[in-house]
Order: sequence, then C-alpha cells, then structure tokens
Amino acid sequence: MNKYIKTAIMSAFGRTNGGVAYLLPGLAIKAVTLVPLMYLWRAAMSSGAEVGMSLEQMLAYTYASALLADMLFVRTAASGWLSEGVLLKLYGRPMPVLGQLAAQTAGGWLPALLLFSLPMAAAAPLLGVSLVPASPLFPASLLLCISLGFAVDFLFACLSIRLRSMNWLIDRMRVAVAAVLSGTVIPIRLLPFGLSEAMKYQPFASLGGAPLSIFAGAADAAETIALQLAWNAILWPLAMLAWKKSQEGMVSYGG
Repeated sequence: MNKYIKTAIMSAFGRTNGGVAYLLPGLAIKAVTLVPLMYLWRAAMSSGAEVGMSLEQMLAYTYASALLADMLFVRTAASGWLSEGVLLKLYGRPMPVLGQLAAQTAGGWLPALLLFSLPMAAAAPLLGVSLVPASPLFPASLLLCISLGFAVDFLFACLSIRLRSMNWLIDRMRVAVAAVLSGTVIPIRLLPFGLSEAMKYQPFASLGGAPLSIFAGAADAAETIALQLAWNAILWPLAMLAWKKSQEGMVSYGG
C-alpha cells in the first residue's frame, strides 16, 4: 500500500510542477461558472420550474457535483495510451499497471480538492447551500461510484486499443455519453418523456448521479447502492478480462 501512496503523492506534485499559480486560472473558471449557476437555479425554480427536487436539493446536487467532479467522472491516463505514451511506461515498473493508474489518478485529484473544493465548501453557507449529506450512506455510494468509474475507464481504454485510429473519437463519445447518462451534468430525473425511470438502471447512472442523488436526498439510498454494487460486480470482471486480452494489442511509436 505504501508504494501506491507514494505514487499518488508523486502524481499530486506532478500536477503542480509549473507552480500552483499555473492551476489557478482553470480553478477560477470553475468557481466563476458555479456561482452564477446557483443563482440561475434559484431564479428558474422560483419561477415555477419543476425539476423533481426541492430548491435546496437541487442546489446541493449541483454544488456537490462541481466539488467532486473528478471523482464522479474518472479519467485515467489509459485513455491517452497511444498519443501520450504514459501507459506503456508503466509496464517498466515493478507494480501492477492498473494499480499504478488508479494511484496516479487519485493523486491527481488532490490539487483541485485542496485549492478549489475545500475553499468552495467553506463558502457554501454564503451561497445558501447546505453540504450536509442527506444520508450517512453517501460516502459508501461515492466509493462505489469511483470504483465503477475506474472499471468503465478501463473498458473504454480497451476499446481504444482495439480501434487505434479512432482513439480521439472514442474519447469524445465517452465524454458526451457519460455526461448525459451519468447524471453529473443533468440529473437523471430531469430526462424527458419518462426516460428517467428507465435510465436509472443503466450502468452510467450508477456513476456520478448516484452519490449526488443520495447526497441531496433525492433517491432511495439502499436501492441506489444495490444497483452500484450490481454494476461493479458485472463490469469489473469484464474490465479485467478485456484488459488482459487487449494488452497484446498495444503498440508504441518507434515499434
């Protein structure tokens, strides 16, 4: 475990190699985007917009989504295995490749959590947002979301390995599909034409939207976690099998 912790720490420091100031513009944009969004939801729901959640729940859902964005939609270096060459370097180290990917990714979350999420969480009361989870099962749901996120990421990485020339297209499709179907951008319950009930059973709904709904008190925690457990049990074996079969198909520039 110590080697994974050190890998995560190295990854965290790697994000700040250009200095902390290098990260501030991007984090400032996230803050400037989030604050007006709070007022937008207030104006929309005060005008009678029906979103299936109370104003307090909607604000908590949106705010938590911004603070935990990296964890709700996991992206590892595996997606850039060909163009960036990061993945192939991991095979030269005496550690499991998937474990290194997980540690590097988790470490990369730390700068944004410290420089953006913590200050914005402290400022939440000023914006009238409560960040107290509606259910004590929220941490468990978040961990299951992260676990499933890694499995989904590895499956997409395997697909890009199979279809080398379509690597960029696959990544863009993945971002678009996950953004809509995971509920991180648009809550699942806001989908029109009665799609919300059906869509909550698909695997992407067990990603970001699941812990956010539990956090805001907009979903049945026990049912949601049961679905997350089921999808973890289904997708992790598939991800491991696909990864094992895809490794032989990796190539690198120069041979």
